[in-house]
Amino acid sequence: MTVDETTRTVTPARAAEELELRREEYRLAVRMGLIRTASPADRDEAVRDRGGGRERAPERRPVERAELDRLKAAPDFPGGLRERVRAVGAGEAAGLLSITPDRFARLARTGHLSPVRFYLNRYRSVIWLYVAAEVTAFGEEHPALLVGRLPAEVREREADGEDLRARNWRSRHLALLLRGTDDPWARAAAVASLLDPVQVAEVVDDPYERGHLDRLRPAPPPGFPVSGAAHEVAARLVRADDPDEILWHRVSLALALDEARDARQAPRPGERPRPAAATTTEPEPVAVAVSVSKPVEVVAGPGVVRPSGAAPVGGPVERPSVRARAVRGARPPGQPPRARRPGLLDRLRRSLPGRTGGGGWGERRDWG
Repeated sequence: MTVDETTRTVTPARAAEELELRREEYRLAVRMGLIRTASPADRDEAVRDRGGGRERAPERRPVERAELDRLKAAPDFPGGLRERVRAVGAGEAAGLLSITPDRFARLARTGHLSPVRFYLNRYRSVIWLYVAAEVTAFGEEHPALLVGRLPAEVREREADGEDLRARNWRSRHLALLLRGTDDPWARAAAVASLLDPVQVAEVVDDPYERGHLDRLRPAPPPGFPVSGAAHEVAARLVRADDPDEILWHRVSLALALDEARDARQAPRPGERPRPAAATTTEPEPVAVAVSVSKPVEVVAGPGVVRPSGAAPVGGPVERPSVRARAVRGARPPGQPPRARRPGLLDRLRRSLPGRTGGGGWGERRDWG
């Protein structure tokens, strides 16, 4: 096999066709890590792989021809791959374990099995789906839970109304999202997608960062209704509702934000790269530490200051430190201050009624 053949890629639709998988089976196989898609090799490719600031989902990325050859060379292909991603409902899952649907539901509600997908039927009832291979493996590992009376602990948790199916699905869904991207901001957005907007606002106090996370929010899971009462039911399933779970995701979001900020700052609207300095005599960027709520940094030239949260120009920059205001307008010793040309703001001030021709804000005309 030549180098060109190993690096050649195919579209997701073509890959699913060659692997004899339906669309949902292919999507699940990619999210579970059974099919490796082509990931961007560098930052430039990562930027090109995004549309409108959103990183392309793993199941929408191309697949290398070598990966398809690897999967098709397996001795159990294609049946083995399809079985590993086959999703079944509670009734079929109970049949695989040779137990009643009621017993299976009790085991699932108490967290012994984790759903991999859900959808709402015509009556807006939630239908949970499970990986058939995992159901079979559970029966082989826990035969005592399939016969006789359930343990007292399980009965007590069920009597208390415990239902961990949605929570276990959210945990699994988040793991699949994190597996599908290496971008730190996209990973933070995946965690934020499981929290209520109020919770996100309490953790992320910067509105530009919240907007960036919202733009990177992952697409809804398969089977998610687009509108109506069914949409409201599904939205409640996607967001954490237990206090312990909410706290866990809030802490995870704070840690993910630290990693994302270290990589690069969230973009600000209307920013443009600054031109390079004309000479080498301009002061170097200065960052000094002071106790201010919004530290600033001096950027390539006297009197040019940018807020610390602004997006870096030409790559990540350190968090600004402090004494930036002290160096604003600095000039070489002995050099007289330069006369400042009237700017747009000065001309606008002069045009306002009640202001003097010199633009002084404290001198009013007598309109009496």
